[in-house]
Amino acid sequence: MSGRLLGYGHRAPRVVRRRLVAYGVLLAISVGLMATSSTPVVQELQRGLAFALAPAQDAVNGIGVQVRSVVGAIAEIDQLRRDNGTLQADNQRLTAENLRLQALAPENEQLSSLLQIRDSFQYTTVAARVIGRDVADVNRIVTIDRGTADGLAVGEVVVGQGGALAGRITQIGAHAAQVVLISDPSSTVVGEVVSNRATGEVVGDIGGQLVMNNVDATERITIGDEVVTAGITLSNGIRSPYPKGLVIGQIVDATRDPNAVIQTAYLDPALDLDRLEVVLVITDYQGGIPDVT
Repeated sequence: MSGRLLGYGHRAPRVVRRRLVAYGVLLAISVGLMATSSTPVVQELQRGLAFALAPAQDAVNGIGVQVRSVVGAIAEIDQLRRDNGTLQADNQRLTAENLRLQALAPENEQLSSLLQIRDSFQYTTVAARVIGRDVADVNRIVTIDRGTADGLAVGEVVVGQGGALAGRITQIGAHAAQVVLISDPSSTVVGEVVSNRATGEVVGDIGGQLVMNNVDATERITIGDEVVTAGITLSNGIRSPYPKGLVIGQIVDATRDPNAVIQTAYLDPALDLDRLEVVLVITDYQGGIPDVT
């Protein structure tokens, strides 16, 4: 054991000497490089190397720029995709809102017209919306969203835009009522021609037109004449189910047999009854036969 340790002790100075020699060589090379780096030859060599490596450096720089450009483009495309999704959602929302407003436009127009005449109307009224229509081709019946809970009753008169006559309530519940329109074949209204006060029975027709029957043949019927409710009141207290002066429609045609004592007129309703959206119900007019009490 002691001999091996002794041998190692002899080798140690040689290892140290080799390391010192290597260090000295490296130090000498460093000093030499420092001394010669400022010489024209070395500087020219550096410039030559820089010139030779410039294309490669430019290529590397170009690749870096392209990589950064691609990464930026990908990020921008992703942001544009998100923005586009947001814009599409906003566009769909605005489209839906626009369609909703377009659908509500006729109702809003009718409601605005009704509210304008409501304050100047001589009767007390309750506003209602049309919530249902009879799908049968023969009948002209609508359902409104007001009933006995709102103070309405069977027989009350219903008007539309401009206070024109629409019909009467025939059936009623707590929160809804059925209105037979004047265009229904079962409806009869005594009308009066404004120009000459000629009267006749205005009934509904399947085609939606109104027919004014039993007009005195001696009365002159003129196309374009307006017809209103006659509102006839008899001496014994019986009066028309409809108040006087509500617009029914306008005469568009008339027929008369030379040998007949009556003539018939044809009217266009003052209201587009097939597109009725909102109405007013007159609540303070009492027509028909008075209560015996």
